[in-house]
Amino acid sequence: MLYFSRWKILAILAVCVLGIVFATPNFLSRDQLASLPEFMRGQMVLGLDLQGGAHLLLEVDTKALIKDRVDVLRDDVRKAMRDEKIGVTGLGLQGNGVVVRVLDSSQWDKAETKLDSLIQNLSGTILTATPIKDITVAREDNGLFRLTLTDQGITYRTQRAVEQSIEVIRRRIDQLGTTEPSITRQGDNRVLVQVPGLQDIEGLKKILAQTARLTFQLVEEVGPSALQGSKGADTEVLYTRDNPPIPVLVQKRALVSGDELVDAQAQFNSQSSAWVVNFRFDTAGAQKFAAVTQQNVGRPFAIVLDNHVISYPNIREPILGGSGQISGNFDAKGASELALLLRAGALPANLTIVEERTVGAGLGADSIATGERAAAIGIVGVILYMLANYGLFGLFANVAVMINVTFTLAILSIFHATLTLPGIAGIVLGVGMAVDANVLIYERIREEQMQGRSPIASIDTGFRRAIATITDTNSTHLIASIVLFWLGTGAIKGFALTLAVGTVTSFFTAVTVTRLMVTQWLRYTKPTRVPI
Repeated sequence: MLYFSRWKILAILAVCVLGIVFATPNFLSRDQLASLPEFMRGQMVLGLDLQGGAHLLLEVDTKALIKDRVDVLRDDVRKAMRDEKIGVTGLGLQGNGVVVRVLDSSQWDKAETKLDSLIQNLSGTILTATPIKDITVAREDNGLFRLTLTDQGITYRTQRAVEQSIEVIRRRIDQLGTTEPSITRQGDNRVLVQVPGLQDIEGLKKILAQTARLTFQLVEEVGPSALQGSKGADTEVLYTRDNPPIPVLVQKRALVSGDELVDAQAQFNSQSSAWVVNFRFDTAGAQKFAAVTQQNVGRPFAIVLDNHVISYPNIREPILGGSGQISGNFDAKGASELALLLRAGALPANLTIVEERTVGAGLGADSIATGERAAAIGIVGVILYMLANYGLFGLFANVAVMINVTFTLAILSIFHATLTLPGIAGIVLGVGMAVDANVLIYERIREEQMQGRSPIASIDTGFRRAIATITDTNSTHLIASIVLFWLGTGAIKGFALTLAVGTVTSFFTAVTVTRLMVTQWLRYTKPTRVPI
């Protein structure tokens, strides 16, 4: 138990040196960091509470989500009745559903069968394999049919919208170049966004507020005549972003959507001396776009973003390459923002900001100073206690504790982990656990020595018997840390991460580093009694 081969000693020393090497960048300036090799530049990322940034709580517009679904349902009912040549009247919206009356009583059964086919079976829950019905169809007197969205279906779609929104928001923020944003779900229909170190908070709000639904729709009329044109179920009037806005009568059915884009880049067009956005479709989108442009040569089509017409160029010739260009009096920033939104994808529903907080750099600096002061007091207190209670062996334990902190910082730096104020508390707690392991070992050595055993036997037995207890305690700490990280959010995750890393490193330093120092002291001094 007390024997270390030469290669083991070298391996332990090498690990300690690597820990110091990878922890050091956290204490260097940017200029000093730039002079280091790439693999040595890893640093911990300071969280929102330490370096400031943006805190936004966004809410999915459930009412708009329901309205969109009801509008689609109404169009589906109209198409289904038209395909079956069933005469209807009174088709319209009512509450969270659609009502329609079938005129011919002989077609009531046929209509009910067709309407039942519109019911979508959504995925079942974890607790039950029974699928969730999207809508219910109720047949009333005089051929009146009522199609209503189910509460379970609304909940399911809201949850899916939140999940999709989180992914879209993450893609948008990642393209801003920020580090370690925290994007988590809050409740049933809210998303919490925290972006440490972000200065342009208004720009972030602008990017997150836009749904970025891009569609390509055929144009019927432009200008004042659009207001006088036919505005039936198949057409609608949209407006440009000009000043004053220009009305454009477009077909409701989108020919191609932005979901089929694979790339969008802002570029300065030297011919028109204006900024444009070049886009490219995937294979399916390219085929649709080619077919649409072939069939509508000479006709204008509108490029619509969030129900606003960006431009309405004429289709001069078929566009077969699957790429195109959007122009609309953009400046460099506007073109870049539009390209970013298109690359990241559209949000499934509108998001509204229900809470906004800005953590300034001053508050972050104060948090850092407070955390550093608390950590320093805690660590110094532990060091003094160990020296007073265990003397030379307390010094060994203190060296191991410093190495433990170094290992923790090194591991967090390698993985670019986010350090928060609770994370600092986790590091301090890790120091306490590292000392606790040494205390168990030393107390066991004391007991063995009091029973009359020799120094070698006391130390060997003390380490060997304490390891089982240390393993048990560290295992329970690690399990608790994993559960906290898995179930927790935000600052809880930061605390759990540093606690887990500290637990692992404290076990290594206690049973390896401390044992190596004690063994080497025992080998060279050959004491007659352990000074503990």
